[in-house]
Amino acid sequence: MFAGSKHEIRSRAQPLQIAIAGGEIWATRDPASAGAVAYWNYAATRHDSDVQSDIFFLHSKPLQSKDVDSLVLKNDTQSVDAAHIAILHTCLSFAAFLSALFIGSALHYKQIVKNGVAGYPEEWFPSVSATIGDLYPERSIFHILIALNSGPRFILVLLQYHLQGAGSSTLSLLLLCFGVLRTLACGGWVYITSTDDHDWHDLLMISYLVFNIPWMFGGIAATPATHTITRRRSKDIHISWFGRKTFTYSFFLAMLPMVYYFIQHKVHRIPGAYTYYSIFEWSLIILDILYDSVVVRDLQAAHLQVCSPPPFTRASPDYDSRSTLGLCGVVTAKIRICTIDFTAWLDYATQFVPFSSVKGKEKEGGMFEASPLQPSMSSTVAWSQLLPKLPGAASTNLFQPTLNFLCDVYLSYINWSVFTSLTPTLFYFSVWQLGIAGHEFSLFSTLSPLLLSYPIVMNILPMRQGRTVLYGITVAGIAAYASASPLLRLLVVMVANSALCIGLAIDWSGPMVSTSYQGILMGLGFLLCSLSKHANHTNNPIWPIVNEKSGGYNKTGLLLAGLAIWNFYTRSYAEPSLVDKKADDPAPKTTPTSMRKHWFLDSFALGSLIFSLHSILGDSSTLITMSWTGYPIKGPVPHLHGSLTHLAQTIGLLLPIVLPTFAPASNVLSSPLWFAYGCVSTYVMYSFSDWTGYIGGLNLAVFLMSIIPLVLLRAASSAASVAKTYSVAMLVVCLYYVGSVFTVAYAFVPGGEDMELDVLGLLETDLHRPVFGNRDLTRLMAEELGYYVDIGPGPNKHTWGAALLSKYPIIKSTHHLLPSPDGELAPAIHAVLDVYGSEVNVMVVHNGQEETPVDRELQSKEVGRIMGEAYPEPMIFLGYLVTRPHAPRPWPYDFIVTDGKVHDIDKDDLARWCEYIFYRGLYRTSYARVSHGTLTDTELQIGQFVLPKYGFGVTNDTEVGRYLRAWKEELPEIHWLPHAYMPGEGGVNGHEYDKFGTPLYYKFPDGAVL
Repeated sequence: MFAGSKHEIRSRAQPLQIAIAGGEIWATRDPASAGAVAYWNYAATRHDSDVQSDIFFLHSKPLQSKDVDSLVLKNDTQSVDAAHIAILHTCLSFAAFLSALFIGSALHYKQIVKNGVAGYPEEWFPSVSATIGDLYPERSIFHILIALNSGPRFILVLLQYHLQGAGSSTLSLLLLCFGVLRTLACGGWVYITSTDDHDWHDLLMISYLVFNIPWMFGGIAATPATHTITRRRSKDIHISWFGRKTFTYSFFLAMLPMVYYFIQHKVHRIPGAYTYYSIFEWSLIILDILYDSVVVRDLQAAHLQVCSPPPFTRASPDYDSRSTLGLCGVVTAKIRICTIDFTAWLDYATQFVPFSSVKGKEKEGGMFEASPLQPSMSSTVAWSQLLPKLPGAASTNLFQPTLNFLCDVYLSYINWSVFTSLTPTLFYFSVWQLGIAGHEFSLFSTLSPLLLSYPIVMNILPMRQGRTVLYGITVAGIAAYASASPLLRLLVVMVANSALCIGLAIDWSGPMVSTSYQGILMGLGFLLCSLSKHANHTNNPIWPIVNEKSGGYNKTGLLLAGLAIWNFYTRSYAEPSLVDKKADDPAPKTTPTSMRKHWFLDSFALGSLIFSLHSILGDSSTLITMSWTGYPIKGPVPHLHGSLTHLAQTIGLLLPIVLPTFAPASNVLSSPLWFAYGCVSTYVMYSFSDWTGYIGGLNLAVFLMSIIPLVLLRAASSAASVAKTYSVAMLVVCLYYVGSVFTVAYAFVPGGEDMELDVLGLLETDLHRPVFGNRDLTRLMAEELGYYVDIGPGPNKHTWGAALLSKYPIIKSTHHLLPSPDGELAPAIHAVLDVYGSEVNVMVVHNGQEETPVDRELQSKEVGRIMGEAYPEPMIFLGYLVTRPHAPRPWPYDFIVTDGKVHDIDKDDLARWCEYIFYRGLYRTSYARVSHGTLTDTELQIGQFVLPKYGFGVTNDTEVGRYLRAWKEELPEIHWLPHAYMPGEGGVNGHEYDKFGTPLYYKFPDGAVL
């Protein structure tokens, strides 16, 4: 009962009804509505003048998609939730700036990163001004979106003025003035670009930053840290206050390094400094938009609406523009602002009414504590309702739930890192043995969910302590980097994967809300794993196969993992896990309510999804290499457009968050149409090249990421046991791994920088497969050494792989799949380089093995034909032949030399088998071989050539003219190879000149025109 006889709760068996007349309130609650949602029909009826107040009648009908505090109001007048205007403003702001950034990067990347000091590759990220104001069409699209955003911007300023007192305080009036001036200054610097008028652009931008000081700090001062009206509003206001403080401090702190790098660029003229300035400049834009987006919470807390005039006209005798319409605010001729706080009434009217339809534990005095809702698979529940139910989300303190969420994401990143490290760790032995070594059986360590079939395991491991132990064992896979023994590393990683897969089976088998959360975590962890590789030259920085020398951050990863596990273990409330249980419950108590009979199909789908993610999206450059066709560039390149892959993944992961995904009638992501979208995307990716093929791959990335939560939910709702469902899924992954191994790639000697090479041919470089870690060996060289790169036939061509790196521009290139009727497909690259204005042909070739003589014969004929057709243009051949020097046909040597019309770099070097260098139309000045391990195809062969003067050819191309051997002192120093590799000098990283113990040098023939 309420305090007062006029306020009576009549019946808990009836729908909740609130009638307001003359200040009296009656309320009832429907058990079917409780704990779910109330959808309110709002009717306002104006009575004659004898009635002193208006009468409102609200009636609820149950839905299943919103919390009881969330009210959707329908009124006889047209109204818009003010929060929607703020959301529109945020979306348009991000759309304007990000569209300019992505369109500009795609169409004019090198133009917008170039500045008065340097260009690409020293500068690699564009400034805001260059992005939004210099080139068409990004400039026009940006201006249109900013113009559309001007209306919501000014409305938001007025709405905030209303929230802050509408003239009742000096602060609100000052904030209104600064808000308008800030908006005008923003319009000034975005429409007057630095190209149009540099001084006015800078002046308006500085003015904008100055106006941000009172706007941001004043906004914090005008936002109370606590609110006493309702619990709901208290939470929203606290979030607003916390968000404004966070974004404001971050905004002004980011200005410090931005100013520093601007000085480095403008005053000291340091190449690359402007890129870092641009990054912080973009961070200011993002933080500024996020600051303004916080007002969404304020408007939601106030239930503020922007409404059209009521359905009365001035001709009506009942209309009075000065009257009020109940709680709907002051009526104006054009627009009115309505503040309707039904949440306070509901809190008051139902504070002693339990949610009878929600299971919970009874508290003292007959009260109930509601437990989380467990809707069935057929419920209409949007992911947007599931995500807020993060650990600790019920608290108004945002720090703890945010920290818990970040720790969960990092633990998911650890899981993916350890999982993806297993195949490259074990494949080391397969490569070393050049065949099945037996270590491949370590793959089956991922079948460990079978152990969950034992009751004792199911009773212990799902507990908090057991799950913590599994995390600890998993992290040991990262610590394996400390061992110098490849076998010990493999054993540790194998045990870590066993624990990891058990833990994943536990996490993925929880109730629907928990599994939904785990699906988002799985996607975020995978995305973070790919991002870390993209930032670290395609090597995951915490893999056990990398260390400090090769770009590893293993110790940092271990430290963060330890902190995340400690956070998991010490949480004081139930976290999303296998079951909805108290921390000390020994066994699962609930599972998803809709059980699916076809458990094998669900397991197969989960295993296929895991493999598809790993093999196609494990590295952002894999999709690009699959679409690459060579020079001139007609498609994306890895180091410039790899982030587009991450963007597509992000969009895909957002789809299950913003779309309702459980109702069969409206489940977009499980519909046949969405499956057809995935199939078409796959077809386009495999059937087309360049941008068309890559766009197909991006759409496939969207599809794969979007179905992660749905596939997990269906596996979790399987009628089979946890052990059976997830062990079969992992078996499917293992079979896919084995089936995907078509080629073997070996290591190569890294000497490109030390040997000062201009053209470099790399063989067996196709590492875009799970067993090789989905890596790109050319990325580091392209970014740090400044090479042009042709990455050769992509992984979808299933070759050994070949790559060409050149300091000279690549005019054009063609990729070839050489005839291979017996063995592996053999790749070849034929490129034309621009060497000081002269065209030089380069062939990079990988022939078949000795065991397939027919393949090698056909391949050599084809290579000889291609090289012969380019005669008499200069030619350099860098290839893997598997033949003895001077061997007759059908061995490859004679096909290449005779049909290709080229010369051996040194005919007297008889100790060769795999690698060869041939040439024509050039003067050879030196030749060397750098030491290798026990395999000859891991050595580095080096040749130095001089191009005849433009318009002249080689004057004496006879054997005598070509073999004028010399001491290095007889040649100019520019032709000397690095002295550091001499055996007596200790070599470089353990590598030194071998075979001859020194480079071989050759004089120019008489009459050479250089």
